[in-house]
Amino acid sequence: MSVKVLAVGKKHEKWVADGITRYEQRLRKPFDLSWQLLPHSSREGDAARSEESERILAKLDRDTFVVVLDERGRNVDSPELAKRLRGALEASRPVTIVIGGAYGVTDQVRQRADFVWSLSALVFPHQLVRLILTEQVYRAQEIVAGRGYHHV
Repeated sequence: MSVKVLAVGKKHEKWVADGITRYEQRLRKPFDLSWQLLPHSSREGDAARSEESERILAKLDRDTFVVVLDERGRNVDSPELAKRLRGALEASRPVTIVIGGAYGVTDQVRQRADFVWSLSALVFPHQLVRLILTEQVYRAQEIVAGRGYHHV
């Protein structure tokens, strides 16, 4: 079992891929990441959000612990994120973290989520979110293992 990231958008840009690789090389099961990129909708606004959200929902299994990144979500610190991921993994629930497209996700996707997470009150570009997410999963791994990467 590993953590799957389901993201709407194009492949990682080189500078993002380099940063993601830096952290992915340190990740160990069950915190290792797998990525599934879904194409952007050719539509705009609500129509794009709906189309992309349908694609996302089609990829989520019933027993999956779903984390949706959304600016309206709950802002938590790294130890709280580690606790939530550890809990799901210890319950043998696969974890999928969803990064929606430029227009976000529908209420149906948020309702399907076990946890709606806001990285910040700020809005970041999707490529940067991928890098931040990867570092935070690595940080969660280190917190769970009791290693000294995270300083309180």
